[in-house]
Amino acid sequence: MFSILKMALRNLFRYSRRTVLNVSLIVIGVVFVSVFVSVSGSFKNMMTAQITDSMTGHVQIHRKGYMGAVETLPQNMNLKFMALDRLDAALKEVDGTEAVSYRIKFGGMFSTFTETSNIRLNGIDPEKEFKVVPLLPSRILEGSKDLKRGEIIIPRLFANSMKVKVGDTVVVVASNKDGSVNGKQLKVSGIVESATGPGGRDGYVHIDDAAEILRMDIPEISEIAVRLKDFNKLHDFEKNLTARLSTELNKKGQPIFDVHTWEKLSPFYNIARMIDLMTLFVKVLLVAVVMISILNVMIMAVYERIREIGTAAAIGTKPYKLLLLFLTEGMLMGIIGALIGSALSVATVWLINLTQITFNFGQQKDILLVASVDYAQLAAVSLTVVAVAVAASIQPAFKASKMEPVKALRHV
Repeated sequence: MFSILKMALRNLFRYSRRTVLNVSLIVIGVVFVSVFVSVSGSFKNMMTAQITDSMTGHVQIHRKGYMGAVETLPQNMNLKFMALDRLDAALKEVDGTEAVSYRIKFGGMFSTFTETSNIRLNGIDPEKEFKVVPLLPSRILEGSKDLKRGEIIIPRLFANSMKVKVGDTVVVVASNKDGSVNGKQLKVSGIVESATGPGGRDGYVHIDDAAEILRMDIPEISEIAVRLKDFNKLHDFEKNLTARLSTELNKKGQPIFDVHTWEKLSPFYNIARMIDLMTLFVKVLLVAVVMISILNVMIMAVYERIREIGTAAAIGTKPYKLLLLFLTEGMLMGIIGALIGSALSVATVWLINLTQITFNFGQQKDILLVASVDYAQLAAVSLTVVAVAVAASIQPAFKASKMEPVKALRHV
């Protein structure tokens, strides 16, 4: 085997122009795919973090059927006090929870005493909420980064349209599930920017104020947002929590809770899937380019070396050794190209980070792109290239091993 490896290396150096051309194609393919995977993967991860760490959390839990009517923010589908106790017990049994925040979501009327408009409000406990969505305070453009009782944080464009500033006093009026109407004066403590775009009418009040406005004698919760210790275990956590909560039934024997990951809550997940699809397409393109280039080079190598193959066969070289020789040449080109391509990929990603590329996402400005090399993906791409290089060499190698010595020696 060592002699075949030595001969293969000698042949690659002897036909250096062809080898350099072929290896260059492999290197370009590996660099292109690896850098694309690194940048697109980093972009996807950062956008996912923008969504989960500023709005949704990693997982949300609702009463069964709540999400089917979420646009109307139904008060009659909140989770009751007893259900919350059962949910707390389930979350303690399922490993992976880092932080939990309870939210009361409701719609109401927002009045400045001169103008009135409708608004969507989230009643939150700021201490717990900021642990689940740590980027939320960074979205507060003006005013306090905290939220106390008697205060309200409103969206920027909503504040502009209503001509409201930090420190103004406003009134929020809402009706509860029984239809009774109540209002409360609140002080504007902050102006918040939407995470995804100019739209959005979601403001924030303290959860105790929300309960007071809705006249809740017994605590009720619209949704529970959960942050995980390890985001990579998202689907395992969802599966385990869903299995655990499936045992919690109401008086009719039906499940009480629905569990949703951020993927089911945000339209950005469709963009993330498109990024994954584009990555797959680029990988397939790499395989096609490498296979075609190596196949072409190896076929030409066979035709150019017919007399050499005939001489080797005439002096007693076994067909399987000729087969192994050409397969080894293809494998070596794949390995050399993959190694050089991997090194250049790491260097290119380092240069990208050095240039500090920024981009905008929705209303979030100047987000720094921090590309990272996924060494598992890089290894997978390299192994794929080597495997394809060997596969592309099979047909030419098989052709070389089947040549008749007499015919090969007559070839001009």
